[in-house]
Amino acid sequence: MVERRGARAAAVLLALLAWAALLLQLHLTLDATRALGGGTGEALLLLGGYFTILTNLFVAVCAGAQAWAPGSRLAGASLRGCATTAIVLVGLGYHLLLRDVWDPQGAQRVADNLLHYAVPAVALAHWLWYPPRGPLPAWSPLAWALYPAAYVAYALVRGEWLGQYPYPFIDVAALGYPRVSANVACLLLVHLATGVLLRWLASRR
Repeated sequence: MVERRGARAAAVLLALLAWAALLLQLHLTLDATRALGGGTGEALLLLGGYFTILTNLFVAVCAGAQAWAPGSRLAGASLRGCATTAIVLVGLGYHLLLRDVWDPQGAQRVADNLLHYAVPAVALAHWLWYPPRGPLPAWSPLAWALYPAAYVAYALVRGEWLGQYPYPFIDVAALGYPRVSANVACLLLVHLATGVLLRWLASRR
């Protein structure tokens, strides 16, 4: 019972942290978009292109379900594992590939650190401290990799439509499809390896 209460409290903390990060970034993006003469639709369209934003939303929804609707499918071990693996990839990818691309200041730096470091760290700690109770199938990491694969397909179609890509390593206009394909393959392999590691750590716990 004590462990169950602790798991619920951790899920509440993770959900609130992810929602706070998302709402702060939404506020900042709305302000920046309106300053350029745009509206809410343009701000939401911009945010909807980023794996970081979508994955933080994924984590917020799954953690919220674990906290307030533990019997729902959204609170299941498989979706939780997928969300945790993806958000860990967000933190790794940003730190290794993107942190030197720009230098946010003020509130934007706070949002940036929440989305790319705080939420991934808390999600990972939550997974390690309160892992799923039942064993996860061996094929789980492969299933979890479908999420980033679907995102890449969406981002490429979106990029062709809008003429701009959310991340430089999938910018087909600048790099071409062969280079982008190689980049995507590497990222999917890292995601798969991360999923394998998280599944193993959960089984050890």
